Amino acid sequence: MLMNRHLVKPDDFSVEEINSVLELGMDIKKNPQNYFNKCEGKLMATLFYEPSTRTRLSFEAAMNRLGGRIIGFSDPNASSVSKGETLEDTITIVSKYVDIITMRHPVSGAANQASAVCPLPFINAGDGGNQHPTQTLTDLLTIKSLKGDLNNLTIGMCGDLKYGRTVHSLAKAMSRYSGIKFVFISPDELSMPKSVKEDIDGVEFIETSSLEDSIGNLDILYMTRIQRERFEDKNEYERLKDSYVLDMEKMDKANKDMLVLHPLPRVNEISVEVDSDPRAVYFEQAQYGMYVRMALIMKLLGID
Repeated sequence: MLMNRHLVKPDDFSVEEINSVLELGMDIKKNPQNYFNKCEGKLMATLFYEPSTRTRLSFEAAMNRLGGRIIGFSDPNASSVSKGETLEDTITIVSKYVDIITMRHPVSGAANQASAVCPLPFINAGDGGNQHPTQTLTDLLTIKSLKGDLNNLTIGMCGDLKYGRTVHSLAKAMSRYSGIKFVFISPDELSMPKSVKEDIDGVEFIETSSLEDSIGNLDILYMTRIQRERFEDKNEYERLKDSYVLDMEKMDKANKDMLVLHPLPRVNEISVEVDSDPRAVYFEQAQYGMYVRMALIMKLLGID
């Protein structure tokens, strides 16, 4: 069903197809020994045009755990990009060597550009402030595993909602499930883009600048960092960077079963004291990312 497909944005897959990836990811977490050699003989390229820790290493860990191998780069200056090679030519050449390609790029729309010329399964590992579909799959697997369901949830998204590709993708993905409500928590300058709100048309949401007033109504609190690298005006970043800090005082106002997610890395938007709260699942969330990427790789390669 998903063999030889591209994943550029979450809605490239139907809800049923997403659920099939999540179910496989849950089984991989439960029975990892059953999957150690599933991709033996397969080769994946990881092309990372901007810095990444979790996404790149989780993809590489996923392929290694499946028995496959990896080639690629984590610095475009170490490739022919530094000589002026076009993105299309890079993808075309690399596709001659591997079975599947994963790419992270700082320019919004680069994933569409790359996938258009890619004859192999292509995975968008994040393109600028646009989309980050495998982080969305990570978030969905985390929520489904820990909450038991993806329906009937009130989800708070807090921080940089303007530039945060993770919240853009997650809002669109979660809006496809039933009984979903969103609370968008941000400064006016970093509010959820109009285009995202239009994409979730028909789903209830409110916008507020107050985390304290909202936290008690949430099933999920999705924290984000204020992204310095997305700001052209660094003074604007300095003014907004400490807009929200989640600490135990705020956590005391939250429901006992609320989950705190964060795509990471964090800067100072979650106090270290929150790490010991059982509702803080962002490090566990990173591990779920490896399992869901293992499942995605298998699905796109047509491996059962």
